[in-house]
Amino acid sequence: MKNRGQVLVNWKSFYPLLRIFLILGLAWIYLKHIENTALFQPEEKIESSPKELGLDFQDIFFKTSDNVMLDGWFIPANNAQYTILFCHGNAGNISHRLDKIKFFNDLGCNVFIFDYRGYGKSKGSPSEKGLYIDVKSAYEYLLSRPINAQEIIGFGESLGGAIIIDLAFKNKIRALITENTFSNVKDMAKFIYPLIPYRVFSSRLDSLGKIKSITIPKFMICSLDDEVIPYKLSKKLYDAAPAPKELMEIRGGHNESFLDSARVIKERIGGFLNRLSK
Repeated sequence: MKNRGQVLVNWKSFYPLLRIFLILGLAWIYLKHIENTALFQPEEKIESSPKELGLDFQDIFFKTSDNVMLDGWFIPANNAQYTILFCHGNAGNISHRLDKIKFFNDLGCNVFIFDYRGYGKSKGSPSEKGLYIDVKSAYEYLLSRPINAQEIIGFGESLGGAIIIDLAFKNKIRALITENTFSNVKDMAKFIYPLIPYRVFSSRLDSLGKIKSITIPKFMICSLDDEVIPYKLSKKLYDAAPAPKELMEIRGGHNESFLDSARVIKERIGGFLNRLSK
């Protein structure tokens, strides 16, 4: 009995340490939850379609290289010279981007917009690695239509900017357009969670590191009033990009600025597209 009692005393001495590990484990789970909910806010319900704006479209289902079924829309334009590969932001799904689809279609471009894994009708669950695979698979689908790589212009809004920048870093496209895109997760974490060491976040989304090697023409839109992604982080990304590049500064909130300035943006991007053709 004496020896058994001694064993119990020894085990009890580990209880404070076990409690520390339990607290740290719960804290880690909580931080991962914060990270995932901050980066990815998918919605499954498709609320509308391009048909409601009078646009013909094809509902496309295609598989990724890791066998995940994704859904997208291909909206053709008459005599289109370019196809916009559209990477949307972190919330909602493709049905919440009808105005921007029409914006690019009115400029005479085909548009291919797709939902990342876990968004809309696409299967799976979102992750940084998964979204990189998704955009590469969307790109390969366009090549199979066939559409030449030199006819593809990448467009990314917010988080989607990081996704299309990764594609442009690894693959050939004609040009790159971004809207209110941040530099990397480290900088965003310091802005949103200043008291949490950024190293606890596993996502990187390092557009800043990748943009330095992307030499194709770039048109980068930044809102001076963005309350979600600070202007200084969008500008930091632009400053790191090599020429040729163009910066357009607009006003308005994160979700409203593009459409609020749609007329002047259309003029600038129209000129950008014309210069690409020369």
